[in-house]
Amino acid sequence: MVIANRAFIQTSTEQIKKELNNQKLADMYEKCMENTLDTTIKIRENGLTFILTGDIPAMWLRDSVCQVRPFLLFAKENEEIESMLIGLSKEQVRLVGIDPYANAFNETPNGAGHQADKTEMHPQVWERKYEIDSLCYPIQLAYFIWKITGRTEQFDAAFFKMLQTIFALWEVEQHHETKSPYRFERLDCVPSDTLKRNGLGTETAYTGMLWSGFRPSDDACEYGYLIPSNMFAVVVLGYAKEIIEAFYPSEVETIKQAITLQNEIQLGIEKFGTYNHPTFGEIFAFEVDGLGNQLLMDDANVPSLLSMPIIQYLEKESPIYQNTRKFILSKSNPYYFEGELAKGIGSPHTPAGYIWPIGLAIQGLTANDESEKLEILQMLLRTDAGTGLMHESFHPDHPEDFTREWFSWANMMFCELILDVAGFRMASVLKN
Repeated sequence: MVIANRAFIQTSTEQIKKELNNQKLADMYEKCMENTLDTTIKIRENGLTFILTGDIPAMWLRDSVCQVRPFLLFAKENEEIESMLIGLSKEQVRLVGIDPYANAFNETPNGAGHQADKTEMHPQVWERKYEIDSLCYPIQLAYFIWKITGRTEQFDAAFFKMLQTIFALWEVEQHHETKSPYRFERLDCVPSDTLKRNGLGTETAYTGMLWSGFRPSDDACEYGYLIPSNMFAVVVLGYAKEIIEAFYPSEVETIKQAITLQNEIQLGIEKFGTYNHPTFGEIFAFEVDGLGNQLLMDDANVPSLLSMPIIQYLEKESPIYQNTRKFILSKSNPYYFEGELAKGIGSPHTPAGYIWPIGLAIQGLTANDESEKLEILQMLLRTDAGTGLMHESFHPDHPEDFTREWFSWANMMFCELILDVAGFRMASVLKN
């Protein structure tokens, strides 16, 4: 099954042409939107939606939500999109029920993927790298569907059971050293693909925050408390509380559980997650361990420190956000790179010096200055290597040197930025 009613793409493309007066940008937007619909979204006869990440035949809980974000802007007027989103929400609930520690899943229990990893593996699991954000995104998607479209059938018994599963896991991972059953090791790989200490990860002390084995890049955390993902957890626990109060009001203990987790994580961020930088003032660290170690950097994947306003943790005007943003977009951040054709954030996940379109899109979406947004669109325009699509990363002097020819998440973040500049904004549809 496919989404047949695509008039919204043509309408928004015309609006982009009018606002930006750039035919290539409009053409790239249209191509990216159509590409995601045609090549990654699979609506099954049972109504569930499975979304391929692109060139890997698996669905990431995180990527699949990011891949549909632009479609949320048009969901209220398009029943096919609404149904596709509901189907994705229900599929995510089903997959979390199979293994809440997994980050990516096969379409069927076919045993494909990283089944040789030293961890407990269900045949439907493609990869079992535990990442906090993989459990945040399904809550965010269900909440956004409700707030944007008014649809609520996603909030069934299975959804509530998923919330209970997530909360219970997070309570365990607040005490990773002493209570966690999770272990992960991959043999014959780069160090960032496996966890140290026989799969337990580097040592941590209790902070109230949630431990994470891996980042949204799927790279191992250097220190176990990943601040941006803990920020995201604070936000979605607020969503979860609102959902439970509205649709499961008798579940008082689960509401209390959400509030307690939210408060403990937030206190942990405030106590352990900041750093007084000699140049930029008070900023957020990227990772900490509760033992005094802090990692100062940011990564292009989301959640990131740069994306705090997008995940609704802090407003763009917040002084500590602005300080952190200045640090991130400077050479003090070891993953900020500059070249002849572009400058922006990269990732240790890709070659040194390569910039990520996702990071550029997040920079644009969090910019206060319209000229900064337009400058970033121009960077993306001249670094597509003639493909009309986004890539995972590219060399800022030689954009024909890129990673991942087919990467739907990057395409959709590019589209969200163009739509934002043209007046289609997520904050607006969430308020209506």
